[in-house]
Amino acid sequence: MATAAPSKDAGASDRGAVEKTTELSEQVLDQVKESQESALAAVRRFMESVDEALPPHGENPSRRQEVIDSALEMSQRLVKTQYDFLTGVVHSAGEALGASEKK
Repeated sequence: MATAAPSKDAGASDRGAVEKTTELSEQVLDQVKESQESALAAVRRFMESVDEALPPHGENPSRRQEVIDSALEMSQRLVKTQYDFLTGVVHSAGEALGASEKK
């Protein structure tokens, strides 16, 4: 039993899907980069505020360390959240491309 050769339209459709996926991926990565840069700027501003409010050699260095540790923990959560988001996007894109290849 002979199988039908893929039509030219199917190839064009696949290329269109790949181009759209690539464009979407680039947009997502650009947005993530912007959010990371904003987060880093916010952490810098926060650390400057901590330095002003609780100088390194001030009255209560342990309180300063608690504040810094809390900020670093918050930053780690932010990075993990972004990582989980990107993993989900990549997984979903992979599933979508797999579904379009089966059609």
